[in-house]
Amino acid sequence: MISKRQLKIITSLQQKKYRKSTGLFAVEGKKVIQEFLNSNFELDTLFTTDESLFASSSKVTLISEVELKKISFLKTPNKALALFKISEPALVENEGLIVALDAIRDPGNLGTIIRLCDWFGVKHLVCSETTVDCYNPKVIQATMGSLTRINVVYTDLKKYLSETDLPVFGAFMDGNNVYKTNLPTNGILVMGNEANGVSGEISALITEKIAIPRFGEIQQTESLNVAMATGILLNEFKRSEFI
Repeated sequence: MISKRQLKIITSLQQKKYRKSTGLFAVEGKKVIQEFLNSNFELDTLFTTDESLFASSSKVTLISEVELKKISFLKTPNKALALFKISEPALVENEGLIVALDAIRDPGNLGTIIRLCDWFGVKHLVCSETTVDCYNPKVIQATMGSLTRINVVYTDLKKYLSETDLPVFGAFMDGNNVYKTNLPTNGILVMGNEANGVSGEISALITEKIAIPRFGEIQQTESLNVAMATGILLNEFKRSEFI
């Protein structure tokens, strides 16, 4: 059974301040939990309605479906919820392709971008301090386990970009056509806020502005979703390695 103290802690993890104070975050569903169990993240506690799903773990607590509904952040709970300890990020290596995010606020967008980084072999994701927390339950769910393979670092993005020797590319509506741009193997790709794009202070540090051109006859679409745009641009950076 889940104690009142455990229930209080788990439900509080919806908020960033409590994830920070407890050093814990929640992961739901067998597949995603297994990804974290197979990673360097340390398990704190695992709650499940079916012990056979995690027979090899010694920190399993069997609970009822009613109890799972009380602690789950999902509309339809998925048999298990685990608490893992937040780990310290690694140092960002100054080589390869790095993605930097300037005030991304939507958890679904961040989760998708983390999955894209995993797919395209981007090891480091550098986030401004105003970007949504990667341990937000909605972000965790959207990553589908990819967070275990991506080093996510929160920092002063302006300071980070001002100190790097790598070329810095930024996604802008009025940038150069990405399909006509020579893209390097080593560099930083900056993606901006959903509503406002890359901020002014970060724009000043961009080496080259790039854009995804519109091809429709009636070009009235304002912009692409930031996660979708990230996927297209990452594809172009990686494709250039084979040209």
